[in-house]
Amino acid sequence: MENTFETVRQILGSPLWGVAGRVVLVALGILWLALVFWTFKDARQRIEDKLVVVVAVLTSLVFPFIGSLVYLILRPAEYLMDAKERELEILAMEQELRSVRICPNCREPVREEFVACPKCRRPLRDTCASCGRPLEYWWKLCPYCGRDVIASHRGVEETAELLEVN
Repeated sequence: MENTFETVRQILGSPLWGVAGRVVLVALGILWLALVFWTFKDARQRIEDKLVVVVAVLTSLVFPFIGSLVYLILRPAEYLMDAKERELEILAMEQELRSVRICPNCREPVREEFVACPKCRRPLRDTCASCGRPLEYWWKLCPYCGRDVIASHRGVEETAELLEVN
């Protein structure tokens, strides 16, 4: 038994083990500094408040490995750019929904350029007799060609009656 302990002591006392131990310590130090740098880069992309970024980096620096692990658990789920992009997409969808028209008869969404509802056939707009472009009911003249359109609204009412009969 004494022989075994003596052999282990000789192996551990060899200069090769000392070098291996130092190499492992240097590798752990490099890994620790890399984690601190990663925490800094990641926190800048995910957190808007500079003070919180500094606290995350200092925690990672003061508490090796554990500070980075705590940051990894507590960090925001998405990048700032992704959050801003999502907000812009939501704003774009809200604008698109505001621009969608609804048929006053069947309440179905219709496109802005539609002259009649494709579902219930109700006329939504009149067309200019001169240029053929769609007109709103409250317009008194065609903004495209300048022709007076008040008289042509009677034609839309007659067309609506014909469509209801058919």
